[in-house]
Amino acid sequence: MKHLAQDIANLRKSYELAELDEHQALSAPLQQFEQWMNEAIAAHIPEPNAMTLATVGADGRPSTRIVLIKGWDARGLVWYTNYASRKGQELAQHPVAALQFHWVELERVVRVEGTVEKVSDAESDAYYHSRPLDSRLGAWASPQSQPIGSRAVLVVNAAKAAAQHGLNPPRPPHWGGYRLIPDTWEFWQGRKSRLHDRLRYRLDTAGQWQRERLAP
Repeated sequence: MKHLAQDIANLRKSYELAELDEHQALSAPLQQFEQWMNEAIAAHIPEPNAMTLATVGADGRPSTRIVLIKGWDARGLVWYTNYASRKGQELAQHPVAALQFHWVELERVVRVEGTVEKVSDAESDAYYHSRPLDSRLGAWASPQSQPIGSRAVLVVNAAKAAAQHGLNPPRPPHWGGYRLIPDTWEFWQGRKSRLHDRLRYRLDTAGQWQRERLAP
C-alpha cells in the first residue's frame, strides 16, 4: 500500500478559470474585494464569508483560526467573537492581524493585513441581537479557548443562561466585534503553469492606494 504522503506529493491541479491583470482590477481594493465576494456568493460557494484570521501572541508565536466576516465598509472588515478567547487576548497584546479568504472553486485568494480595533458597543449589540437565540445563549455558555471537562459543561452552561436570561439575553460583556483596518490587500488568481496573477495594494504615507504586481 502506498504511503499517503506519496499520494499527496503527486497531487496536481492546473488553474485555468480566469485571469487578473492591472487593466481588469478596480482602482480601490475594497471595491475589488466586494466584486469578488459578490461573485463568490453568486457561485454558491459554501460559506464564502469564511476567512482565516492570523494573530500573534506575546511570545511571538502566530496562531490561526477560521472566523466569519459579518460586514465591511470603508472603515474595514468586521467579525465577532469572545474577547477573552486566545485571539482576543492576542489582539489585546498586539492589535494587528491578517485575514485570508480562499475561494477554491473560483481559484482565488484574498489576503488582507492591518491594525485591529473593537467595534462600538452599539454595533456589537445590534449584531448580537440579530443572531438566533441559541447562538446568543452560546455566547454566554462557552468560555472560549479555555479547557473544559466535557461537552456537558457547555450544555449545562447554556441551560443556566436560558434560565437566567430567558428569550432576550443581553450581550455578554466579554463578547463583541473587531474591525481590521487594512493597510495591505493582495488578490491572487490561479493561472496555468503556476504563473499566478498577484496584485497587491499598499496604503502609502499620503493615504493613497498603490497597486503593484507580485511575482507568483
